[in-house]
Amino acid sequence: MTGFTRLFLLLMALGLALTPLVFADDEEQAAGDASGSHSTIVLDEKTQVTAGIASTVLSANSFAAEFSVTGKAMTLQPLLTLRHRYLSLLAENQHALARLKQAEHNTQRQQDLYQHGVTAKRNLQEQQLQWQTEKSAVTTNILQQNAIIEEARLAWGSKLTAWALTPDTNKLAGFLSGQDVLLHITLPVDKALVSGSNTIYVETSGQRDKASKAQLISETTQTDSLLPGQSYFFKGQGKMIKPGMRVVAWIAEKKQATAGVNIPKSAAIWLLDQLFVYVKMGKDTFSRRLVSDYTVTPEAYFVAAGFATGDEIVTMGAQMLLSEEQRKQIPDEDD
Repeated sequence: MTGFTRLFLLLMALGLALTPLVFADDEEQAAGDASGSHSTIVLDEKTQVTAGIASTVLSANSFAAEFSVTGKAMTLQPLLTLRHRYLSLLAENQHALARLKQAEHNTQRQQDLYQHGVTAKRNLQEQQLQWQTEKSAVTTNILQQNAIIEEARLAWGSKLTAWALTPDTNKLAGFLSGQDVLLHITLPVDKALVSGSNTIYVETSGQRDKASKAQLISETTQTDSLLPGQSYFFKGQGKMIKPGMRVVAWIAEKKQATAGVNIPKSAAIWLLDQLFVYVKMGKDTFSRRLVSDYTVTPEAYFVAAGFATGDEIVTMGAQMLLSEEQRKQIPDEDD
């Protein structure tokens, strides 16, 4: 074998040995790009203003684990029917009381006339009978009012009853206009509302990130025979939820909340099915950072690690930063 042949074979062997190392370096670089560990962009302040880049400083927040249950949006028509009956009785009672007062006055007058021999006893007895009739009407009216109150309390609880059975409609105004909706939520037997927590999140299609807040009104007085846990009435937002609709409710677990920060959804950048945000490291420096573990909430992405209070996150212009970063990774044609 000639010296030239031996040299050629040696170079071939070296080339084959080095090829995997080159590929490995490429893969490591790609992994580094995906993780954001070396993704830094420098833009002067003038360019930032032109590009419309805006940022926000993260503040401390907390998040409690949740469980979900189904519930139903209810119509208030039966309660409103009781309200109308009750208010009608109140109006009737005002007239009945006025008639009773007049009957008392007339009876007293007939009594005085009879004692002075001016009128017959029969006139006095007739007036006394009229007074008894008016008194019975008032008593019957009050009994009917009380019956409606008890019926409402048994079906709707004391708080909703108090809201409904008053001439003032302020408490029911949102329900009557459709701005609010009444929600009936039943918890599993082994679950309970966290003490002091009056807010849950609800949505009709089961999408947690689209859920809206609902505020506790009161416990219900009756339970569902199929779901024997405690039931509650909540006031939800009637814009997207209408009476008769089923809803999914997310309720905080009965344990301590986790500390962390909320990353605004407007800051999110998706790359290779991973969530990233740009962190402003200095007045003209931005670094892409991976959000590896997060919980979706209606307002944000909650993270307990990897970010801290005081981090400045880009909320507008993140997509432009990503484009600039990717542009700089493309080699020049002259290279």
